[in-house]
Amino acid sequence: MNRLYLWMTLLLFCVAGAQDRLVALRLANTPIEAESVAGYDHLGAVYYTRDNVFHKDFSGQSLEYKNLSLGKIRRIDLQNPLKIMLFYEDFNTVITLDNQLNETLKISFSNIAEPLVVSAAGMASQNRFWIYDSVRQQLGLFDYLKNDAVFIAPPLAGTIRAYDTGFNFFQWIDDQGNWYTCDVYGKVQHLGKVPESDQFSFAGPQTIVYADGGRLYLYDAGKSKKYLIENIDKSSQSFFLKDQILSIFTGSEIINYKISLP
Repeated sequence: MNRLYLWMTLLLFCVAGAQDRLVALRLANTPIEAESVAGYDHLGAVYYTRDNVFHKDFSGQSLEYKNLSLGKIRRIDLQNPLKIMLFYEDFNTVITLDNQLNETLKISFSNIAEPLVVSAAGMASQNRFWIYDSVRQQLGLFDYLKNDAVFIAPPLAGTIRAYDTGFNFFQWIDDQGNWYTCDVYGKVQHLGKVPESDQFSFAGPQTIVYADGGRLYLYDAGKSKKYLIENIDKSSQSFFLKDQILSIFTGSEIINYKISLP
């Protein structure tokens, strides 16, 4: 009886432990000369920067967009491959590109009727950008057809440390590790505190991947649970998770892994 109880206890312990781990299945690796990798689109094109030039590689074809006069590219938004957004924070400017990397729109927030000082930007729905004005310390939606901003949420209490956008939400982690999300109607929700880390990658409205001690973890805010990602290359400069594919950029190649999310 005692032996049966012992085996049952060990089995339950192993099952509980397994629930805290995600085993990655290595798929393929792609050599690349890049400073940073922004991601893929649904057709498999890879987007990256090198020498502050934005690149797109697809089926042996390579395209690039260069605008060195605007300084460093601070953010690349790939939600819509037909309208890619580049944010040049140093010059308070957003550029949009088509799928051939031709410039289709340029907005300097310093030169609009009511100037803004934008320190975060991303694509939103209905011809709008998400913006965070660092003077007002407020989130807003900028209509780029009307050149007009509407601020939808109260001033933020902390400093934005990392952020991500979807067409209908803006989420961020502040300098105290608090994780928030705001929808297009201005409803702000506190998702809790994130684990301590210097490197985050948002993987959805309530999911992040983060690095800690040379390992990668997935954190689910909805469940307040973290999972160690096993069987991956530990020499990563950056990483991102999309459609259950974890991509790790090592500095010389991109390694893709399949992950079955809990």
